[in-house]
Amino acid sequence: MIQIRDEIASDVAAREHLLDACFGPGRFLKTSQRLREGRRPARGLALSALRDETLVGTVRLWDVETGCGRPALLLGPLAVDPALQGAGLGGMLMRTALAEATDRGHGAVLLVGDAPYYARFGFERAKADALYMPGPFERERFLGLELKAGALTEAEGVLRATGALDALPEVAAEAAAAAARRRAA
Repeated sequence: MIQIRDEIASDVAAREHLLDACFGPGRFLKTSQRLREGRRPARGLALSALRDETLVGTVRLWDVETGCGRPALLLGPLAVDPALQGAGLGGMLMRTALAEATDRGHGAVLLVGDAPYYARFGFERAKADALYMPGPFERERFLGLELKAGALTEAEGVLRATGALDALPEVAAEAAAAAARRRAA
């Protein structure tokens, strides 16, 4: 049985291992990562999926704003243990995260991802057409979803991170994990 719950501190190492398995070291080079670095996920929007006490999925959303000052969330990364991919866990995580974001009063979610996959949750390229990432990104994969009607209407410009700064212990833990991965490579 899969349980989805809020991420806790003891999930960090398992989450990083899962993200490495799913995305490899290139994940640190993505423009989305620049918006997440040194920040905490949006309150209540870092979720872990567990099966028999083992972390098998993760999704996190981050506070950002558009160039014109409209608040939004940036989703990512969404990852599922490779052994469980195709079983619906990613969809379960997405639906839970979007429901929680809606319940917390957020108006819009943006992401860079596979358009056919995310279309089933309501994401559209057109919702992000006037928006840009603060670095290289694949335009056709930049998608938006309005949780509140009109939340992205006339939104334009380059995204900026607005989330709370991360506490030093987690930043230090992530830096140590990254350094260990570089040494192992």
